[in-house]
Amino acid sequence: MTLVRTESLMPSVMRYFDDFFTRDWFDWTTNHFSSTRTTIPAVNIIETPESYIVEMAAPGMNKKDFKIELKDNVLTISSERKDEQELKEGERYLRREFSYQSFYRTFTLNEDVVDEEHIKATYENGLLRLMIPKKEEVRKKAPRLIAVK
Repeated sequence: MTLVRTESLMPSVMRYFDDFFTRDWFDWTTNHFSSTRTTIPAVNIIETPESYIVEMAAPGMNKKDFKIELKDNVLTISSERKDEQELKEGERYLRREFSYQSFYRTFTLNEDVVDEEHIKATYENGLLRLMIPKKEEVRKKAPRLIAVK
């Protein structure tokens, strides 16, 4: 029996096969597939009783590289950074996976839940973090224990 690496024969087919099983087919609101084969930063979204936290992995960037906008309940995180790295004479890339080109991600926020006026963003150690507080009236309260008499 001969072992054949299918990656070397059909890298595109394998990539699409992996994408088919890992893509969130039911979430049409996120734009995280790039037609230019550039890296679009991955996000984590965490819910706490008081807020939502959006974490975006974006190493090698600066605070000024980001544009964060909220319009009509759509939160857009984008960057317009240019990659100006030049190779020295005689150098060439054999593989290039770093990408600092333009990207954007959008998320639809529920206006009945989110306190739009108090959203805050920080960027530290390659992680963009947005704190999106919930309105006071929708925050989850601890369960009330009822004593049995």
